[in-house]
Amino acid sequence: MDQFMQAAIEEAQSGMHSGGIPIGSVLVYENEIIGRGHNQRVQKGSTILHGEMDALENAGRQPAAVYKKCVLYTTLSPCPMCSGAILLYGIPKVVIGENLTYMGAETLLRENGVELTIVQDSRCQALMRRFIQENPALWQEDIGE
Repeated sequence: MDQFMQAAIEEAQSGMHSGGIPIGSVLVYENEIIGRGHNQRVQKGSTILHGEMDALENAGRQPAAVYKKCVLYTTLSPCPMCSGAILLYGIPKVVIGENLTYMGAETLLRENGVELTIVQDSRCQALMRRFIQENPALWQEDIGE
């Protein structure tokens, strides 16, 4: 297993253990994690702190040249908001843990030149399956489906 996807999974687990939605993400530059985060919509009452947004926030301000060499790892397919941030910052590659639970804005990313690698990691799928079984109303509130 890729060490960076493992780190994203650990972020997702951290989110779940703190009462939130188990979606984690890490931003990698030159083979080093510069930002990590997990969905904190529930914990912080935030409408925008998805895992990808949290990782970007925790990376701090970076020059455009850094973002253009980054890879974003995320345990679940990025939603339209997070995909917009990926495009805004020019992140060229995203590694997705799974997209069976939720298919995000992958077409938007591909159409704008972002390289996607979809892993279908069983651990990512299991985290989401468990969360949705235990918290169906919360999942519906977040995803609106």
